[in-house]
Amino acid sequence: MAVKKELESSTNSGEARTVVSTNTYRQQEEAMSTVTATSPAVGSFCIPRSRGRINMPRFTMTVRSSNAVSAGVAPIMTKLKHDCATPLPLLRHVADAMAADMRAGLAVDGGSDLKMILSYVDTLPTGNEKGLFYALDLGGTNFRVLRVQLGGKEERVIATEFDQVSIPQELMFGTSEELFDFIASGLAKFAEKEGGKFHLPPGRKREIGFTFSFPVRQTSIDSGILIKWTKGFAVSGTAGRDVVACLNEAMDRQGLDMRVSALVNDTVGTLAGARYWDDDVMVAVILGTGTNACYVERMNAIPKLQGHVSPSGRTIVNTEWGAFSNGLPLTVFDKDMDAASINPGEQIFEKTISGMYLGEIVRRVLLKMAAEGALFGESVPEKLSTPFVLRTPDLSAMQQDNSDDLNVVGSILYNIAGVESNLSARKIVLEVCDTIVMRGGRLAGAGIVGILQKMEEDSTGLIFGKRTVVAMDGGLYEHYPQYKRYLKDAVKEILGLEKSKNVVIEHTKDGSGIGASLLAASNSKYEHDF
Repeated sequence: MAVKKELESSTNSGEARTVVSTNTYRQQEEAMSTVTATSPAVGSFCIPRSRGRINMPRFTMTVRSSNAVSAGVAPIMTKLKHDCATPLPLLRHVADAMAADMRAGLAVDGGSDLKMILSYVDTLPTGNEKGLFYALDLGGTNFRVLRVQLGGKEERVIATEFDQVSIPQELMFGTSEELFDFIASGLAKFAEKEGGKFHLPPGRKREIGFTFSFPVRQTSIDSGILIKWTKGFAVSGTAGRDVVACLNEAMDRQGLDMRVSALVNDTVGTLAGARYWDDDVMVAVILGTGTNACYVERMNAIPKLQGHVSPSGRTIVNTEWGAFSNGLPLTVFDKDMDAASINPGEQIFEKTISGMYLGEIVRRVLLKMAAEGALFGESVPEKLSTPFVLRTPDLSAMQQDNSDDLNVVGSILYNIAGVESNLSARKIVLEVCDTIVMRGGRLAGAGIVGILQKMEEDSTGLIFGKRTVVAMDGGLYEHYPQYKRYLKDAVKEILGLEKSKNVVIEHTKDGSGIGASLLAASNSKYEHDF
């Protein structure tokens, strides 16, 4: 892991090591944020914070030499651990409730907190696909374009190239035509750079998979009506329109010989990308700034389905599981954070397990400990009162600190939150981090089990009775080893040894990007040429 490697290899001071480590993680997380945003859940943006104190002298143990911590901290910690506890019976309840909400959401629109959105992805990549295909990922202040040359079963992925383009802020508040013309122009410039590794058979249009990370009402595999813009966009003239038509029209204006053959969200793209290499992939989960999950469902298990027929008898369902809320162990800190959020009462599961919120929950706990338990001395550090000043990458960096004096923990607290700490206080900070992260990881694991249970009940023995792969993506899962361990341990604990041995949880880095291009291939109008 990048954070740990930086910590172990650095020979500089504790403060310098921390700056390198947290920045490395933060750059990795932010680089992935354009991919790990698919919906109001996954697309939630991290609130930027001030850079904090810079060019400060090296933090040392002399700031507060006493290792004593006020006894007022103990009852706060005790209650926190009690309220965050995730014993096996609770995890089983969460898994059962997730499965029940999935059934209700499949029965009728609005049947549960889970939207259970039909993706119209009925044909998954098989490995037989051949040809040149493109992908476009629009999910934030950047858009990414990718091309891939596929060679069928024998050669698979022959070559890939990608590019990323920043969207000028004025276009985020402009017209639909201006935004999509800018995107189409970027696509055209990227297409012009096709090298000898990429070739389009005569008589074909270039086909593209479009990952669109804003709320849409999908009506087919290649069409979807924009419900509203989120994540800072306020583009006029698009709401209520088919976003695929908007892009196709812009490409025509650019003279670009390309058509959209698949509209997907990034979770679906992750499943498709992983399935290309492994036929046993049945579920995909993104755990990054936000979170979401999708899975392969039988068509006859979707009562609310009307008129849509799948040749394969299966389709991918986008759960939007961030909205789940049934039976979750919540603290006063969760409730206060939710009340202060832009969407109070919504996305409760996301607010307990995803990367945007874990650091903020820890900050709120530490603020209470500082105010009521004198964790950091007689005064409360002013910066600790700033929402989202402590981010999840900071928690991860602190939890990788194996030094005797926890100097990395001290440096992060000092540089980011203006907190001066002794060794005892640092140990308590780590205990708080671990408590919140353990709860998040274990609840995410329970959610995965809930999806598997729902799939198993409709196909006895076809999930737990054979190898079943859950494809994972997102910066939180990839870069936070404790979180990943807690998640996997919870899955094993709930399922037991016999069932869990067939469940494989695999990281699929950037699966959504190539997944969109693969879905363009598997839904190509030229598919019979393969």
